[in-house]
Amino acid sequence: MNSRERILAAISHKQPDRVPIDLGATPSSGISAIAYSNLVKHIGREDLPVQIYDVVQQLAQPDMSVLDKFGIDVLDIGRTFNDQFSDWQPTTLANGAVASYPKWFNPTKMSDGSFVTFDDDGQRILSRMPVGATFFDQTYFPYVDGYPDSYENLDAEMGRIMWARDAHSPWDHSGESDFWQKLRENTLKLRETTDKALLVVCGCNLFEWGTFLRRMDNFLMDLMCDPDNVERLLDQLMIRHLATLEKVCDAVGDIVDIIRFGDDLGMSSGPFMDEETYKTLFKPRHKILCDYVKSHSEMHTFIHSCGSISMLMPHLIEAGIEIFNPVQTNAWKMEPNFLKKEFGKDCTFWGGGIETVGTLNVGTPEQVREQVFERLEILAQGGGFVFNTVHNILPDVPPQNIVAMFDAIREFNERN
Repeated sequence: MNSRERILAAISHKQPDRVPIDLGATPSSGISAIAYSNLVKHIGREDLPVQIYDVVQQLAQPDMSVLDKFGIDVLDIGRTFNDQFSDWQPTTLANGAVASYPKWFNPTKMSDGSFVTFDDDGQRILSRMPVGATFFDQTYFPYVDGYPDSYENLDAEMGRIMWARDAHSPWDHSGESDFWQKLRENTLKLRETTDKALLVVCGCNLFEWGTFLRRMDNFLMDLMCDPDNVERLLDQLMIRHLATLEKVCDAVGDIVDIIRFGDDLGMSSGPFMDEETYKTLFKPRHKILCDYVKSHSEMHTFIHSCGSISMLMPHLIEAGIEIFNPVQTNAWKMEPNFLKKEFGKDCTFWGGGIETVGTLNVGTPEQVREQVFERLEILAQGGGFVFNTVHNILPDVPPQNIVAMFDAIREFNERN
């Protein structure tokens, strides 16, 4: 099997020739720029640039040679943008290492050493990265004081949210007049030059956009106390999401294998909402999004949701979600054995291969190997699994543990 066949076999619940692997195909299955900087030095590739393609989370875009070294099977089509040296500018990571930002990203260093981003008028701070921190925090919530009477300015307000304003590739180019044509041309070229599966990140967040606009505390109360206004907002979001989906499906729906949605629905202790709230407010809209993809493209549906979501998974599967990430196995009722038994025939787990916090960052290489083997024995049987860590590889993960993780996957594949 080639990489694409391997990924598609896993999604189809067929046993692939080896466990397929992801690193960096999504902004929730990637690697911190600091961890990546340490990794390339560790493997003797100091010549490789450390390009921070996701500036909010400070994630690196792994070089193709690194992906090939570790047997990665899937690519984000966003990597086909910002592919020239002139697209980048130098910066310094929190640990003092040299890296690069996209040329459009110019945060302001404040007198206290923190970095902030300002609105176009320079008056409003939109996000902040404190001294020593390794990602930006959202600081502007346009509807924090209440819902507007009219949504005529919703696009402008969404454009001030850091997740949209400072979007990773390819969406940092979405305002360009020839963006959709370029997206198709670039994706066709990528398909011609690689046998890896292709993925497009497409957001379409619903719950999360409520928290971005209203702030988490307010929006959680709104779910219970003001569902009418929640529905008004969700309907406006759906108009915009479906318009984007139409363009994505037209541009690359016949080339790309997987479309990634995002909507963090869980905490470590359980979902953010009860089942009935999800079924009433979100499930019908997730179904509309999935149905559109399935009727207008060849792409498989993938959702990123942190936390404990096993209570909601039957509804998400019914809505049309095929793939779940990051599979936060240290959350309530998210144990690998339980998930594989309850849902293994109905979905694909993309993640859960090792705990990023507690094993990969502080364990020994042998402990890393042991947990990788344990997870693969459970999750990889019968397909329905793509190896990835539980969320992104964090800055404090030692490079020798990353290498040990990939060595363990290789050893497992050779034995099976």
